[in-house]
Amino acid sequence: MTDVVIAGGHGQIALHLQRLLAEAGHSPAGIIRNPEQVGELQAIGSRAIVLDLEHSSAAELADELAGADVVVFAAGAGPNSGAERKLTLDRDGAILLAEAAELANVPRYLMVSAISADDFDPDSDDVFQVYLRAKSEADADLRGRDLDWTIVRPGGLTDDEPTGRITAAASTGRGTIPRAEVAAVLLSLIETGAASRTQFEVIEGSTPIAEALAAL
Repeated sequence: MTDVVIAGGHGQIALHLQRLLAEAGHSPAGIIRNPEQVGELQAIGSRAIVLDLEHSSAAELADELAGADVVVFAAGAGPNSGAERKLTLDRDGAILLAEAAELANVPRYLMVSAISADDFDPDSDDVFQVYLRAKSEADADLRGRDLDWTIVRPGGLTDDEPTGRITAAASTGRGTIPRAEVAAVLLSLIETGAASRTQFEVIEGSTPIAEALAAL
């Protein structure tokens, strides 16, 4: 059994992942800001940690991570948020989780990033460009840490049914992937330890998940 703590616990990928983890006999927990969401996590077999990543210290977060084997950053400010929250949550929240993981001696960190994140326009204040910048800078911070990290950069997210087959590579080109498929990729990474200290893009494809990840 693996103890996994997921930041952004009420997000769609995170909910899929917690359900998969619980069904596979692992021990998931989701970090959420809104206490009204506690019951929703409990209903899928997950434990809720009520904590605001944007108003917490690394030490406070580390206390909640004690005993965890893996942390997953799947939080996001959401499509209706402004540029400032892309930086305070998508970037700074991810960095805070890394700092807390180090303090709590959590060995493994899985980052849900975004395809082509490094291609942002540094001179643009467009919200999407700032989002890509936030993801890119959070990824760069994680790559510099002494953690067993994996950075997953999914293509365009859909609510389609997963097929269990993907394309995974340093650069895949444009494409889409179901949110449930991203969760299945994360589950496979947790269970196999594949793609250690590796950053990759992932979209729908024809290769079974475990086989695609093992080849990275």
